[in-house]
Amino acid sequence: MVEIKYGKARVKLEDTNLIYEPAEDSFLLADVALKEADQGMRILEIGTGSGFVSAVLLANLKDISLIATEINPHAARCAKINGLELIRTDLFSGIRSKSSEKRFDLILFNAPYLPTSKDEKVPGWLNYAFDGGINGRETLYRFLDEVRGYTRPGGKILVLISSITGLEAVIIKMKSVGFKTDILERKKVSFEELMVVRGKLL
Repeated sequence: MVEIKYGKARVKLEDTNLIYEPAEDSFLLADVALKEADQGMRILEIGTGSGFVSAVLLANLKDISLIATEINPHAARCAKINGLELIRTDLFSGIRSKSSEKRFDLILFNAPYLPTSKDEKVPGWLNYAFDGGINGRETLYRFLDEVRGYTRPGGKILVLISSITGLEAVIIKMKSVGFKTDILERKKVSFEELMVVRGKLL
């Protein structure tokens, strides 16, 4: 088992052939989330993977309520090893209540954003970490179609996307479901630019 040290967090990783190993996108989202999160917040991370981002938040912030979801059973087990309260499910489907008192102040999602055709799919559960559908936005759009129902009035969402995903299309979609948008951080990595887009619920 490998351990990643990131600030106060110590994140354990099991077999990285079965789970997504935290990389530049994970680090960028974690850094931005630390700036956006406050004590007392109710936080949800969708698709937590190994649990890296949530583990960083839990290691650095006191008095937060945090829950995560993950579809990959291997990643879900790893996230639990890292101390997360986790529901193994696809996006929001395992979160039963949309009652106002149980909605979230901050929702995070490092969406799978690679444009992926049928013959480009990765075998097994790991495909969920990469496969964004033909245009790279399929899973992100599913998330955005539902997220408003889980966000408190005045709450925020943070989504990690890539320049290959199509920033303009993502912004248009976020606005169409009721969020005011800002680009908080950008980072050039190899052939792409990573971005964290914040949506504030109007």
